[in-house]
Amino acid sequence: MEQMTKERLAAYRSNKAEILELDYVLNNRWKSDTMIGNDVIFDYSKGYPMPQSVTGFDQKRYERLQERDLKRKEFLEVECAEIEDFVDGIRDSLSKRIFRMYFIDGRKTMTQSEVAKQLHLERSSVSKKIDAYLKVSHNSHDSHL
Repeated sequence: MEQMTKERLAAYRSNKAEILELDYVLNNRWKSDTMIGNDVIFDYSKGYPMPQSVTGFDQKRYERLQERDLKRKEFLEVECAEIEDFVDGIRDSLSKRIFRMYFIDGRKTMTQSEVAKQLHLERSSVSKKIDAYLKVSHNSHDSHL
C-alpha cells in the first residue's frame, strides 16, 4: 500500500465522482452517436475499384474505450478502498471522525472550520490532528520497512 498523503485523501471525493461517471459511460457508450464510424471500401463489381462509403458501429473503438475506462474505474475503486481502509483503521475516535468528515463523508467538501464547529473544537485543533496523525502514520509505516 502506498503512503497516505493529504493529496490522496483530498482526491477521494473526486475519485468517487469519477467512478460514477465512468460507470455511466461504460453502461451507455453503445447508445452514443460517437460510436458510429465510417470507412471506405472498394467495390470491384465493374472490374475497377470504385470507392464506397460504409457507415456503422465501430466495434474496435468501442472495445478499446471500454477497456480503457474499465481499467481506470478499477484503479480508482482500489484507491478509494485503500483510503476508506486507512480511515477505518484510525483507532483514536476523534481523529477518525475528523478524517471521515473532512475527507470522506458527503458530496461537498467540508472546511476544517465546519468540521471543528460540528465537533466543538477550534479549527487549528482539526488541522493539528490531521497533520499529527499523518506524520505518525508515515513514521509507523516507514518503521515496518
